[in-house]
Order: sequence, then C-alpha cells, then structure tokens
Amino acid sequence: MSTEPQPAGTPGEGEITRLLQRMREGDPKAEEELFTRVYHELRAVAAAMMAREAPGQTLQPTALVDEAWLRLFGQAKPHCPDRAYLFASLAKAMRRILVENARRKLRQKRGGNPERVDIESVELAAPLPADELLAVDEALDRLAECEPFAAKLVTLCCFVGLTQKEAAKELGVSLATVERTWAFARAWLFREIQKSRNPPA
Repeated sequence: MSTEPQPAGTPGEGEITRLLQRMREGDPKAEEELFTRVYHELRAVAAAMMAREAPGQTLQPTALVDEAWLRLFGQAKPHCPDRAYLFASLAKAMRRILVENARRKLRQKRGGNPERVDIESVELAAPLPADELLAVDEALDRLAECEPFAAKLVTLCCFVGLTQKEAAKELGVSLATVERTWAFARAWLFREIQKSRNPPA
C-alpha cells in the first residue's frame, strides 16, 4: 500500500468481518478498503510495540505496518474470520519483523556476551534488549504449539496492547477466563525462558 489512508473512525467488529468475508469471496476492492479502515489502529499498535523495544530501533511504525500487511496478504490470502484473528495475525507478523531486526543487531555485536537479565524481573510489556526479545519470541512460539488460545491472548495483550477486559471481549470469553489464562501463560513463558537461559548440563 503506497499511500497512507486518511483517518477514519475505529471500525466495528461487524464491519471488519464483512470486509474479511468479501476478501474470501474474491472481491478485489475489499483488501484496500480493509487496509484503509484499520490502518490507523494498526499504526497505533505498531507504535506501542516499538515503544516497548530497547533504544536503537530504526524502523518507523508506518513501515512496520506496511511490511506486516505485505507478509500477511502479499501472496496466499490467510483465513481471517474476525477482527481479533486479523489483529493477532498482523501483530504476530510485526513481532517477526522486530525479531528479525533484533537478530541482525545481535549478529552485528562485536565481542562480549549479551547482558544476562533475571527472568523474574522481566515484564512482557517492558522494553526488552534484543536477546530478551528473541527469548520471549521463541517461548511464545512453543506456547502456541501446545496452548494456542494462551498464545493468542499474550499476543493481543502484549503486542496489540489490549487490556485483559478488551481481550476477553475480542475473544468472546469471560474476564475470569482471560485472567486465569494470563496467569498460566505468564508463568509458562517465564519458565520456558528460564530453561533456555539455563539449559541442562
């Protein structure tokens, strides 16, 4: 998408679902309309994600949104049934881009080992240095393999920036379910990252 869409009101769930349905039916105009409708919300997500990056990030939110959109819709059209799935998928694509940048930064480092951080002090929503971002990304991928709902919740809360109440509404579950799942996912991720930091001898 070469031109930045003009601001529009935050699109509702039904509107996004209809546009996604039109895309699945092959409407050639639906993708452009969808991008225009969600662009500014996605840009806010990208800006929030980048604000949680450690200093030195060179990407701009606009470029991050464009690249994530191209990765998701550039070739095979993904099956996105609703708004929550769409935003989670785009947030995952953004996360991949940031992780790739982090890997490049680590490869460019000269000498020494990355500073070790006490995993119990790591906040998922706090700025993370490149090595910690990679550890969280790898652990989140492993969580998605065994508990996809928990991984989707982490993506929505940590990368899309939803509150637990907002995530519950997006996912169509109770706040209590989200709170239980969040507690489980947080403990699981910390345990997995700890294991990656201290592999068995």
